Amino acid sequence: MIADWSHQIVLTASILSWFIIGAGLAQTAIYLLQLIVAAYALSMRPPVARSALLWHRYGDVAPPIALLVPAYNEALNVVESVHSMLALEYPNFEVIVINDGSKDDTLQRLIDAFRLVKFHRPYEEELAHQPIRGLYSSPMTERLFVVDKENGGKADAQNAGINVCRAPVFCVIDGDSILEPDALMRAAQPFIDDPERTIAVGGTIRIANGSTIEAGRVREVHLPWRLLPLLQVVEYLRAFLMARLAWSRINTLMLVSGAFGMFRRAEVVAVGGFTKGSMGEDLDLVIKLHRHMRDTKRKYRIQFVPEPVCWTEAPETLSVLARQRTRWQRGALECFFRYRSMLFNPRYGRVGFLGFGHILIVDVLGPVAEVLGYILIPAFWLLGILSGEYLLAFTSLVFTYGVCVSVCSLVLEEAELQRFPRARDLAVLTAVAVIENFGYRQLNNFWRVKGWWQFLRGNQGWGEMTRTGLGGAKK
Repeated sequence: MIADWSHQIVLTASILSWFIIGAGLAQTAIYLLQLIVAAYALSMRPPVARSALLWHRYGDVAPPIALLVPAYNEALNVVESVHSMLALEYPNFEVIVINDGSKDDTLQRLIDAFRLVKFHRPYEEELAHQPIRGLYSSPMTERLFVVDKENGGKADAQNAGINVCRAPVFCVIDGDSILEPDALMRAAQPFIDDPERTIAVGGTIRIANGSTIEAGRVREVHLPWRLLPLLQVVEYLRAFLMARLAWSRINTLMLVSGAFGMFRRAEVVAVGGFTKGSMGEDLDLVIKLHRHMRDTKRKYRIQFVPEPVCWTEAPETLSVLARQRTRWQRGALECFFRYRSMLFNPRYGRVGFLGFGHILIVDVLGPVAEVLGYILIPAFWLLGILSGEYLLAFTSLVFTYGVCVSVCSLVLEEAELQRFPRARDLAVLTAVAVIENFGYRQLNNFWRVKGWWQFLRGNQGWGEMTRTGLGGAKK
């Protein structure tokens, strides 16, 4: 009896160990593929054109664009962000701020800063959303409009903005974000070069904490002085310059960030707009676009362009960051299971196999496998089921590979964007790229497992995202 019991324990341990190893190897293969493809994509890109040259080439043919800015309790940053958008270097655009029933004085700050007055603008309600309480325009600029509506969530606010806007292309941006002056022109370039096929474009999101911001622009780039935002700087470099550049190269980009993404309005309306109540409305929309274009058998492109940069405020406390990451995890799981019929479905080609395969391995199985590894591998070693050599090899592989991926992402960033001119900043980021693998990565995976648990329980709360504000001076 004891022998049978021991055999079952060893068998279970072996199965779990192979699951952990298999999931780890699959993630390793994906990250290695991303790194190789991203490096190749960067090597094939032409030199980055100066802003003046872009204006000379595309100023007369650039499509009209509407910037949609959903804002909920964004009083700290919304005025600064709107100033940034109004100062963008683009020939034909409008800024539409959608106040989604904010509980703070977001709307009042906009009224005071831009002397807003109510006005009437006809529009068709092609997408459903909560009632609009009023439309505002500014006598200071004809580019700015504000939509005041009842609270319905971010996706609901974006749908209201899509209805009100008149441009063929719209750009969604968070109310706490700041675009670089030439970001819109650079992001619009694929729509100009390939207007028939391009339906969505994403840009780079960067951490603004610690930088000097004046009059809605990032005047001096500095690294955050706190460790938590500093860790997120490296994390964002890896997510955007490695992962999204690689998937974009093979037209399998599954996520255009809701903080800064550009879309063709007609295609978004055709798929029903943003899904109301979704925890991952940006991921959800891109998946719907892939499905729609594949179902209708139309050629299309969803691209990531690294040069246009959007600066945003990163959480500076563990509690706020934890809420953000658990919500992201719930969003990924929600979208995966909502569109699970696309997984490995030949009808959807590389999107079904590579795109959804990536979500399955990295977002669905990855966090569970990694956390099980943190707990079970040492436990099996203590029980004598696994050898010390295996434990050492497993631990060394996990940390060495994590450091390698982070450092290589930093190298790609410096080769392409060169946003950190000081050698000291690069040295600090290199050190952080090593440090993040010893504690921060593990903490992230525990938050993602918590997100799994919340998803299973049907938790739909966003949680309060406390802001400190993108103030003027460097901290």
